[in-house]
Amino acid sequence: MRVYNFSAGPSTLPLEVLEEAQKDFLDFAGTGMSVTEISHRDKTYEAVVREAESLVRELLNVPDDYAVIFVQGGASTQFAAVPLNLMHAGVADYIVTGNFAKKAWQEGQIYGTANKIGDSSDKTYTYIPDVDKLNYTEGADYVHITSNNTIFGTRYVKFPECKAPLVADMSSDIFSREIDVSRFGVIYTGAQKNLAPAGVTIVIAKRSLIQEPLKICPTMLKWKVQDENGSLYNTPPAFAIYMACLVLRNLKAKGGVKAMNEVDEYKAKLLYDFIDNSALYKNYVEKSCRSIMNAPFVTGSAELDAKFIAEAKKAGLVSLKGHRLVGGMRASIYNAMPVEGVKALIEFMKKFETENK
Repeated sequence: MRVYNFSAGPSTLPLEVLEEAQKDFLDFAGTGMSVTEISHRDKTYEAVVREAESLVRELLNVPDDYAVIFVQGGASTQFAAVPLNLMHAGVADYIVTGNFAKKAWQEGQIYGTANKIGDSSDKTYTYIPDVDKLNYTEGADYVHITSNNTIFGTRYVKFPECKAPLVADMSSDIFSREIDVSRFGVIYTGAQKNLAPAGVTIVIAKRSLIQEPLKICPTMLKWKVQDENGSLYNTPPAFAIYMACLVLRNLKAKGGVKAMNEVDEYKAKLLYDFIDNSALYKNYVEKSCRSIMNAPFVTGSAELDAKFIAEAKKAGLVSLKGHRLVGGMRASIYNAMPVEGVKALIEFMKKFETENK
């Protein structure tokens, strides 16, 4: 029996995509081989990479002067790839709004001066700093943000307007809302939260910014090399790219990013409205910057939280345990989480609250 999986990542995927992949698993596109066996140099597989790139460009309206590449190592590897490709003057600004934003900033310090110009740790990352009141460094190579904070449940509603190229880690909210890609120098996203199985990372980068990486940059982290080789410089994360392609096809068929955003906003509103009107559950994130992808909540009792998680699992609502840095519960309601799953969670929360007054 399928359950409702609220994991923050690896996360739930659309059922119809899983079923399509199941059909392809033993005989992909008439090759007589599994999609996990076919060579990445085979024209049949190369077509998958080209289609995936085309769908990213179409769904996000990516300008022609931007590279779209598929690489390995997760977003955490891109924490190093960003300064190695962009930090030519040796200075960059970081806005630290959560655990992964902090890790990106720490990685940036290895390669140059990484100025922390914004930091919401004073309130346990429950808000996003006012981007209009930050002191951006004159001549900085870039400004780095994490658009959605998976652990703490915040997101940027307004993006910074700055002279330096804006670099965004969008690992947990990519394809959940419309964005103007031209406002960013670089967008990168690990796939395992809102797009595909773990293994592939998408980098969208303005080509004029990535012509000459730092001399110490390893070849495998050079975005220019990956772009020139169509994401096939070496053996790519082939199965994860294939799955991303299926998910992107599915997203297009459902009306694209705009249509998906409407559903995502609706799901989040259902859940937050219930929490806000509950006597038991609390969400401590400032309402103006609540994530529509990740909703943490607590009962106020560690014992009751543990009971909630255990009983929810028995009811077919799994992976609701909050991150160890926060505790409590967390419902990750990515694109692939159906409205019915959110409604089932709310019904369980109502029942649990009634039984544990």
